[in-house]
Parts: sequence; structure tokens; C-alpha cells
Amino acid sequence: MIRLVFGILVLLAIFRFPAIESRSHHHLASSEIEFSALNCRKHKAVLTDFGGVGDGKTSNTKAFKTAISKLSQLASDGGAQLVVPPGKWLTGSFNLTSHFTLFIQKGATILASQDESEWPVVAPLPSYGKGRDGTGTGRFNALISGTNLTDVVITGNNGTINGQGKYWWEKFKKKQFKVTRPYMIELLFSKDIQISNITLVDSPSWHVHPVYCNNVIIKSITIIAPVTVPNTDGINPDSCTNTLIEDCYIVSGDDCIAVKSGWDQYGIKFGMPSQQLSIRRLTCISPKSAGIALGSEMSGGIKDVRIEDVTLINTESSIRIKTAAGRGAYVKDIYARRITMKTMKYVFWMSGNYNQHPDEGYDPKALPEVSNINFSDMTAENVTMSGSLAGIDKDPFTGICISNVTISLSAKPKEVQWECTNVAGVTSRVKPEACSLLPEKKTEGKNVDCEFPSDLIPIESVVLKTCSL
Repeated sequence: MIRLVFGILVLLAIFRFPAIESRSHHHLASSEIEFSALNCRKHKAVLTDFGGVGDGKTSNTKAFKTAISKLSQLASDGGAQLVVPPGKWLTGSFNLTSHFTLFIQKGATILASQDESEWPVVAPLPSYGKGRDGTGTGRFNALISGTNLTDVVITGNNGTINGQGKYWWEKFKKKQFKVTRPYMIELLFSKDIQISNITLVDSPSWHVHPVYCNNVIIKSITIIAPVTVPNTDGINPDSCTNTLIEDCYIVSGDDCIAVKSGWDQYGIKFGMPSQQLSIRRLTCISPKSAGIALGSEMSGGIKDVRIEDVTLINTESSIRIKTAAGRGAYVKDIYARRITMKTMKYVFWMSGNYNQHPDEGYDPKALPEVSNINFSDMTAENVTMSGSLAGIDKDPFTGICISNVTISLSAKPKEVQWECTNVAGVTSRVKPEACSLLPEKKTEGKNVDCEFPSDLIPIESVVLKTCSL
């Protein structure tokens, strides 16, 4: 009998993860939850298996780090899934691993710690050179982070991540930080990424920031932040290739989505564009910023962006292009259609004088190219100003096409509805009539329809698998 017991103990020690897996189901709200993911995992565990305490007061930073460290050993054996069960799980910053799923259950909230000692300070991004807050060269690591990863899924059945941002916003406003505030989710130099079916609330700064990544799916997430707090951007794909953002609902004090690719001389040197990006079925509320911004940090280039079936409510502008002398690179091959807007300050807004720079080392002769910008099939109600389009002197924005757009004005609209300088392009069936630099055009007596690609980017053809807890 003693030998038998000893043998069982040895087997459990050798195969400790399956033991965790069998134990885990007792902690789940349901063991039959199904969800969609890039890949399913062979091994499963629950945060409580590693000492997690969901009382909203106990720090779980060590529990998250221990869990992910141990589960990372299973990456080559079918990968692992860590479940965050119902409860309030206070934690500082932690890093993910490859072939890994973080599943946040309904009723579970990951709470970001307000203890700065739980947030390591890391180097600035190479394409930015400085912290984006303009406070020194360092930056706090994101709440959930990872570098050089493959096959990572952050999902749930509407679990929540709460950044408890008020602490950070107030301290930033008082200029009490020497480094840049943390983001909520940031993955770097990674591929095959999925973020889906979770709610993100009150990030200290940007909510979702994939940077230098390939093959990214962000879908069915809700992001909520006060509309009065700046820099709480929703989703910021940054120097990424082959990205799909769909079926998201965002309320923000800044851009709901901001496409980026590096800042001035640092972004030019790094030279990694954002490209092959599809954004569809977005609903956005952002009274002080854009539904979708292209830039202003675009010094690696932005191209081949497809935007469709977007609803904007009480938002400052629809799709805003932001750049400046010193940025270099390009914003080109942009396609947007079927945009519905209600209560807008601007419908069209392009700015060539967005003069925020990391330092004095930028080259004012590095002029950006803005070309082949296409907007079609748009309606807007309660609008203050139809369009403000300002290119750069001796560097005009060209190839602008706007077709089939109907704009209804507010009770107190701007007297001049279109202001255009240093831009060139055409319009067709646009009301109110656009400026003289964007004249009405017909081809052989027929209306012009602006271009939208008929092909798909590769990530749009990916079929997710059905997995379970």
C-alpha cells in the first residue's frame, strides 16, 4: 500500500498540469462554456490553482505570474488556458506567453493595481523614441503585455478588465509622472493574436495597443471610458500588418480607433507601416475626438485600410487624418463606405499641422504623402461643419474622392460648410456641395463612385475554432 501511494504521488508530481486541469472545473461557473478562438488548448487551469484570491483587495500579481510561468512549459504540448473565474482580481502588470489563452469569465473583473511598484518601467518603443506622454524616456509596462509571442488569445464570455484609471488620470493632469502611463493591453512583435468578447473599462491611457504585430483579430469587445478624459483611446493598431477589428462598441474621451506607425524621426528610422487593416461594424461615441483616426504618429506609413459599416454618435469627426511636417512616410490607399453619423462637429477632417513632436531632432523637411483617400455612401445628421481639409503647403493631400454623401446640418451650423486648403480630388452627389478644390465629377455623363477593394485581406478569411472551458 505504501509503495502504491508513493507511486501515485510520483506520477502526480511528474504530470502536475493534468492534475491542475482536473481540479480546475470545480472553480468554474460552468464547465460547458463554449467560445471561438484561433486555437483550442490541451491543458486548462484556474487562477485559484496558483493562489489567486478574488476579493478585490489581495494582490494577485504573483498568482498571475506564477500561473503563466508554469503554463508556458506546456506551449509545445498543445498549449494552455488560464481561466479567471467570477470575483475581483486585483493585479499589477504581468506578461503573457505563447500558445496561451486567458479566459475571463462572466462575473470576473481583473482590477488594475494603483500601486506603482507593481508596474515595471520599461524602455520606450523604438518607433517612438520617447514616452508618448512627453514625460521622459521610460514608460510603465502595460497591465497585460507580451513580446515576441505566437498564438495568444485574450477572451471570455463578457468578463471585465477595469484599469481603475482615475488614479492615473488625476496624477497625469497634475504633471506628477516622470514616465508615460501604462496601457491596458499591449502586445509587441507578436503574431496570431485574438482579443475578443470582453469588456474593458477606464484604462490609465490607451486600452488596446498591438504594436509590431502580424495577424491580429480584435472582435466583439466593449470599451468604456469617460468622454471627458483624454488619451483613453479604444484600439490603436500600431505598425501592424493583417489586422481585423470588427463588432466593437467604444465610448472614449479620445479616438475610438487610432491607426499609428511611429513618431517622426524614430518612426521613419524604424520603418514599419500599418497595412492590411479592416475595420467593420464599429459603434463609437467620442464627443471630443474621432471615430477613426489615421495618425498623427504615422511615420512608418499607413496604407490599405478598409473601413465599412460604422456608426458614429455624438462624435467630433468621422475618419480624421492627422499628420505634420516632420512625420514623413505616407497615408494612402484608404477606403471607407457605409458610415452613419448622428450629431457630429465635422464629417470630414484632415489636418496637416498636427505639430506634436517627440523632441527637437525631427526633420521639418520630412513631408508626408497623403493620397488615394476614398469615402462613399455616408449619411450624417445634426452636423456643425461638413468638412475641414487642410493639407501642407507645397505638399498637398491628393486623390481625395467623396461620393454619395448626404449631410443634414444642426440648428446652428458653421456659415462656411467646407474649408479646403492644399488638397485635390473629386466629389459626386455630395450635399452640401463641397469646396472648389473637390469639384463634382461625372464620367461619360455617369456619376462617379469612389473605389472600395473587392478582395479580402488574409485575416478576414480566418475561421475560428469552437473551444470549451
